[in-house]
Amino acid sequence: MASASSGARPGSGRARARRIARRRERGACAALMAPFLVLLVVVFLVPVGGAVWLSFFSDDQPGLGFGPERTVFAGLRSYEAVLSDPTFLAGLGTAALYCLVYIPLMVVAALALGLLLDSGAVRLRRTAQLALFLPHAVPGIIAAIIWLYLYTPGLSPVLDLLAKADLTVDFLGVHLVLPSIVNIAVWSNLGYNVIIFYAALQAVPREVIEAAVVDGAGPVRTALQVKVPLVRSSAVMVMMFTLIWSLQLFTEPMLLSQSTPVVGSRFTPNMYIYDAAFTRNNYGLAAAASVVLLVVTIALSYGLSRWTNRAARAPEEAAR
Repeated sequence: MASASSGARPGSGRARARRIARRRERGACAALMAPFLVLLVVVFLVPVGGAVWLSFFSDDQPGLGFGPERTVFAGLRSYEAVLSDPTFLAGLGTAALYCLVYIPLMVVAALALGLLLDSGAVRLRRTAQLALFLPHAVPGIIAAIIWLYLYTPGLSPVLDLLAKADLTVDFLGVHLVLPSIVNIAVWSNLGYNVIIFYAALQAVPREVIEAAVVDGAGPVRTALQVKVPLVRSSAVMVMMFTLIWSLQLFTEPMLLSQSTPVVGSRFTPNMYIYDAAFTRNNYGLAAAASVVLLVVTIALSYGLSRWTNRAARAPEEAAR
C-alpha cells in the first residue's frame, strides 16, 4: 500500500502543477482581455443596445396633438418608416457610390506610395512620410473648411486661376460635389494608409526580394508580383477600415451643405440620422436608422472579409 501511494504522488503532483499553470494562463489572459472587454461593453454594446431599445418606441400626443406627450411602444413602425423613406434610401445610394469611388482610389494610391517609399527611389524619405501623414493630423472639420474655401467661387485662388485660363469648374455642382468630397477624404486619410502599407512592406524578408532580383525581375515586376501578394493582409485591413469610415461619412457633406443646395440635410445616412434626431426630434426614427446602418456595415464588412479570403485561397486551390 505504501509503495503504491508513494508511486502515485509524483504523477498527481505533476497534474496539480499543470492545473496551476493553466489557471495562471487563464488569469493572465483574463487580465489582459479585461480592458478590451470593458471598452467593448461600455463604448459599443451598451450604445447599440440602447439604440435597439429606443427604436421600438416613439413619442405620441393623444387628443389630436393637444394632450401631453408620452412614449409608447411602436414595434417595427420606425423600421418600416426608415426603409420606406426615399431620402434614406437615396442616402444609402450616395454612400454606396462614394464607397465605389473612394475605396479603390484610396487603396491603390496608398499602396502605390507605400511601394514608392519602400523602393528607396524617394530621397528624404522621412520628410516625405511626414508630409504625407501631416494632413491626417488635421481635424476633419478643419480640413473640410480648408477645401470649402478652395471650392467656393469668389474666394478660391484655384478657381480664379482656372477662370483666367477660360475654364469654369463648379466643384459644388451636381456632377462634381461627390468627387469633391472624395478628394477631401483622400487628402485627409491617404498618409495614414501609406504608413500602414509602408510598415507592412518593411516587414517583407529582404532575401525574398533579393531572390527575385537575381531571377531577373525588374523593380515593377518585383513590386507587383512579390511585394503586393505579401502585404495582402494589410490591404484587406485598409479596405475594411476605409469601408467602415466611408459609411460613417458626415463631417464633409454636412459642412458643404451650408454652401450648396446640392448637398441636402439627408445627403448621407448619418446626416439623415442627425436630421431625424436633432431637427425633427424623432429619436425612435433616428435609432432605427442607426440600427439599419449598423446592420449594413456589418454585412458589407463580413462580405468583404469572405471575398478577400476566397480570393486568397483561389491560387492555392488552382495549384492543387
